[in-house]
Amino acid sequence: MTGNNQKLATTKISDIFVQLNNILLPKVSIIIPCYNQGHYLQDALSGFVPENDEYEIIIINDGSTHSIDELNHFRSKGFTIIDQANAGLASARNTGISHSRGQFIMLLDADNRVEPVFIQAASKILESNTHIAVVYSDAEYFGSKSGRWKVGEFNLQKLMIENYIDACAMVRKSVFKELGGYDTEMKNIRSGWEDWEMWLRISFAGKAFSYWPRVGFHYRVNESSMISDINNSYEVRNNLTTYLHNKYPAKLGHQFITEFVVRRFKPHPFKFIIKLGMISWFNKKYLQLLNKNKIMKGI
Repeated sequence: MTGNNQKLATTKISDIFVQLNNILLPKVSIIIPCYNQGHYLQDALSGFVPENDEYEIIIINDGSTHSIDELNHFRSKGFTIIDQANAGLASARNTGISHSRGQFIMLLDADNRVEPVFIQAASKILESNTHIAVVYSDAEYFGSKSGRWKVGEFNLQKLMIENYIDACAMVRKSVFKELGGYDTEMKNIRSGWEDWEMWLRISFAGKAFSYWPRVGFHYRVNESSMISDINNSYEVRNNLTTYLHNKYPAKLGHQFITEFVVRRFKPHPFKFIIKLGMISWFNKKYLQLLNKNKIMKGI
């Protein structure tokens, strides 16, 4: 066999091994950080097996101090549980991603539930369009709130003002390799907005989001949850917002929105308040006046 033929044969064998490896590996890795939330895992994992041809499940025990029995129960069932010292949500997700074998990462909080149909649909969307980096969906509330959370199509301007896309989404693993993992520095302020920072980073890199307009997961509303604590603390929200502004100074800045509103408010404060009231409570009438160009000057 000549040198060229040997090289060709080696290349073909290598290609075969790559193809076999892709067949054997799960397509999706479901990453579940868990800090003292083992009692929720029964809900989160209901209907799932530890691993099959389509997915693997990786639970990261982020230094839990209770709910250990529940974690050990699922460990005994064959679920992959990685133990680490408490390092925060971002670190736990990064640990799970680094141990994952799938092409796509399904992010799931331990107190929520994901629909298997969303996993299948999201992976098909990512497979069919290599330009899409993230697939997200609507959600159904449960716990202390009920009803549907309609998220809507992707809008970068809206995302820059507030995070309206939950962490429970599917992300192409190569995106994490390219842009890096979750920002562990945010733990120094308070965990809880790491997903917003990640969505902004992916967006600013010019990568596409795809909205699946069906219920893809169930979102637990708990008055004692971490995100509720953040929403109830102006200091924490302000510190987190400032952190993001400083990280992306050329992209973000709520101060520009404030300055714009002040410029519109100061010359005609009374008219400005009337306009806000009409938009809020008499929107249909406001739109009629707007279409007829009868809205008051100066506002």
